[in-house]
Amino acid sequence: MEKAELAQFLRVRRARISPGDVGLPSGSRRRTPGLRREEVARLADMSVDYYVRLEQARGPNPSRQILGALARALRLSDDERTHLFHLAGEPPAPPQGPPQDVPPGIVHLLERLDDTPAYVLDAAYNVLAWNAMASALLADFSALPPRDRNPLRWFFLVAESAQITEEDEYFQFARASAADLRAARGRYPNDPGIKALLEELLEGSELFRRVWAEHDVEIRRSNTKTMVHPVVGPMELHCDVLVVPERDQKVILYTATPGTDSHEALKLLRVIGTQKLATAQSQLP
Repeated sequence: MEKAELAQFLRVRRARISPGDVGLPSGSRRRTPGLRREEVARLADMSVDYYVRLEQARGPNPSRQILGALARALRLSDDERTHLFHLAGEPPAPPQGPPQDVPPGIVHLLERLDDTPAYVLDAAYNVLAWNAMASALLADFSALPPRDRNPLRWFFLVAESAQITEEDEYFQFARASAADLRAARGRYPNDPGIKALLEELLEGSELFRRVWAEHDVEIRRSNTKTMVHPVVGPMELHCDVLVVPERDQKVILYTATPGTDSHEALKLLRVIGTQKLATAQSQLP
């Protein structure tokens, strides 16, 4: 435990939080910026004396529970929370769940890609953001409740998935997505959303039970896949995966080789848009 560094870190972060940030009245008789020590102690549900000793570098080693409470009281980011645990000599607590906020730059990127289907997945394969071409290719995401914007449910929880064999191109997607979901469960062991999704897939899909039993662990990467669209027909598309590491998210991009029938089909899809398309939830992500 680095007591002096921990004490300084707590003092600096306490000064950074205003009373209004945590729903406290600011008042007019504050001598220093930020929260008072007793306010942090109250927010973290600990004694004032204990917190004072931590800031004075003379307290005992705080427990993981205390560290988590301090991180919440001081509104620490994920990186700051990890640093706090390291200063206290504790391995960082696992994050509660996959981040849901998509960086503004990524949202702007989706909007600029007006000829390329693209969308953002979190670690549990929930679609968080998308562009118009992704809606035209896959589904009208805006018409779906958030729970149904999950390509793993589309793929595994349909009767057709039971007919997929190891020779099938889709079997590789099944194996890779199960390995990716296993890696996500390791990163977020306490997330109820991943737990519920896993239970649902294990109960409802023979194919998922089969590939899950292989115990592969692998982060999803780029590949090529064949998709059959209800209007423009079959397309062979390159599926590229761009990782957003600070959010543990993936940007999925679909492109076709220029000069091919698939490329012409994508151009036609751009013209048609979603005006004649029914929701195609059985498509692969």
